[in-house]
Amino acid sequence: MARPRVRLVVTADDFGYCPRRDEGIVEAFLAGTVTSVSLLVNGAAAQSAAELARRHSIPTGLHANLSEGRPVGPARHGASTLLSPEGFFLGKMGFREAVAAGGVALPQVREELEAQLNCFQELLGRAPTHVDGHQHVHVLPGVCQVFAEALQAYGVRFTRLPLERGVGGCAWLEAPARAFAFTVEASGRAWTDAFVGMSTCGRHMSAHRVSGALARALEDIPAGHALTAELMAHPGYPSVPPAGGCGEGPDAFSCSWERLHELRVLTAPTLRARLAQEGVQLCALDDLDYKKPGEGVPCEATLEPFLEPSPS
Repeated sequence: MARPRVRLVVTADDFGYCPRRDEGIVEAFLAGTVTSVSLLVNGAAAQSAAELARRHSIPTGLHANLSEGRPVGPARHGASTLLSPEGFFLGKMGFREAVAAGGVALPQVREELEAQLNCFQELLGRAPTHVDGHQHVHVLPGVCQVFAEALQAYGVRFTRLPLERGVGGCAWLEAPARAFAFTVEASGRAWTDAFVGMSTCGRHMSAHRVSGALARALEDIPAGHALTAELMAHPGYPSVPPAGGCGEGPDAFSCSWERLHELRVLTAPTLRARLAQEGVQLCALDDLDYKKPGEGVPCEATLEPFLEPSPS
């Protein structure tokens, strides 16, 4: 029997952020659409989320966090370039700016990432299926090298290359993502052929838009290649303050009605039916064929479609 045209991993990020978000993520997994989750080990509900993952045999990776809340590593005991004077991570933009200015000590990044990997293993009793970055911190210059080395040391095979073809407004990601791709490929790590999720985030998610984003993302992939893709999602029941977050309470993103909208799209039969009609097979990362460096689609060929200028 011929392989499906596309094998799609649907990853729900922010697992462990709060019980309400986690409840929705588990519903989407049990509905058969979400096939993988990324756990925030510094999330307020990390412990209960890990228990849910074990109970339902949910394929779980690490959502490495260097931008929101409190650290789990040595930084929590003293001054660190990763933290504000109040002891919290610097925030999405604050961390990017600090990295760009050379104000982040990479050995401290390594300490925190290793602490989060160790914490994950303590919570789940095993290594993560994958490691990606909360707010895409893992592709930032310098930080990406630390990630590649840590993934290799901990035997993590898969990561995420967060570039979606045809999506404007993400120019900051292009050069770092190219450097990240070459770095992790050289270390023997892998990612899916295509990534979608920027254009389908929140209120923009629908079966039609997911289908269109996949079609756009997979254009120009070399013929004869077994195509793989990842859909990033952020479903769940919205957080209700003060419960949730990573040490500072839940943010506006997690409290938004858009989390519920994503949950409804992912649990309704329409999306699964459309994907099946189009020859898309839902799967987990562990179901994908693992390719060593140099096998399958070459790195430059894979990246080329994604790094073309986005239409205005």
